[in-house]
Amino acid sequence: MPHPTLGFIGLGLMGDPMTRRLLDAGFEVTVWNRTPAKAETLGSAGARVAGSIGELVQKVDVVMLCLANTEVVEAVVFGEGGVAEHGHHGQTLIDFSSSDPEATRDFAVRLEERCGMAWVDCPVSGGVAGAEAGSLVMMAGGEAARIDALRPLLAPLATRVTHMGPVGAGQVTKVCNQMVVGCQAAVLAEMVALAEASGVEAGRLTEALAGGFADSTPFRILTPRMAASDFADPPWHLRTLLKDLDMAVAQSRRSASATPMSGLAAQLLRAHATRGHAEHDPATLVEAYRPARKGSGA
Repeated sequence: MPHPTLGFIGLGLMGDPMTRRLLDAGFEVTVWNRTPAKAETLGSAGARVAGSIGELVQKVDVVMLCLANTEVVEAVVFGEGGVAEHGHHGQTLIDFSSSDPEATRDFAVRLEERCGMAWVDCPVSGGVAGAEAGSLVMMAGGEAARIDALRPLLAPLATRVTHMGPVGAGQVTKVCNQMVVGCQAAVLAEMVALAEASGVEAGRLTEALAGGFADSTPFRILTPRMAASDFADPPWHLRTLLKDLDMAVAQSRRSASATPMSGLAAQLLRAHATRGHAEHDPATLVEAYRPARKGSGA
C-alpha cells in the first residue's frame, strides 16, 4: 500500500489536527463529519469534502474513524448509508476511537462478513497536543502484517505504534491507559485541595514534585490547571474519561479481574458529571473538594 488514499470521519478535538498532519505529509484525504462546517474548514486546508459516508468510502483505500464512543462508531459503520454498506474487500478501517473491546471484536466480524473490509483498532493517547505535534502513541489490534503495512501512513501521527495482538487488543490496552489516567485525575484533585487546605501554595506542586515518583503527564497537565482554577479550553472532557473508566469496569467483569480503584474513580467522576461538569475539564474535579464559596448556594 505505497500511496493509499485516506478517508477521515470524525473531525473533533483529535480528528481535526490528525487530518491536518496527514494532509501536510502529502496524503490525499477525503473527510466527512456529522457537522458539515468542520469538514468545510478542512476543505480549505486541502482535504476533499465528501457529501456522505458512502461517497467517502467509495473514494479511498483506508477509512479512519475518530469518534466519541462505541455507539457512534456502530452507527457510522453499520447504520443506514454507513461504511459497511459501501465498503469492499481490500479496504481497511482504522478505528482511532476509544471503544469497547468486546464490541470492537464483534464489529470486526460483522464488517468482514458484510463487505470484506478489514478492521484495525488503533486507539491513541497523547491528547490534542499530541495530535497537533504528531507525537501520539498508538496501541493497535489486528493482523500483524496489516498493521506493519499501515505504519507509513500512521507515521505523521504517532511517535510509536505498538501491535498488541488481535482485533480488540488495542482497545483493551487503551482501557488500561485510561485506568491509570482516571485514577490519577481523582487523586490529583484530592492532593491539590489538601495542599490548599494545609496552607501550601498548590501552584508550586508541579515544580516541587517534578522528576520524582509522583511525576507523570496527567500530573503535569492537571495539577497547574487545578491549582489556578484554569478550566478554559479543556484538553479533553470529563465525560470521555468517565466513559473509558466504565469500559474498564465492564471489561473487568468479562475477564473476572477486579478493578476496585477504577470503579471508585468512575463513581467520583459520575457524581461530578451529574453536577453539570460532564462537558468540562477533568481538572474541575478539584472543586468537589474545596470549601463552598459564600453566595454559591451550596
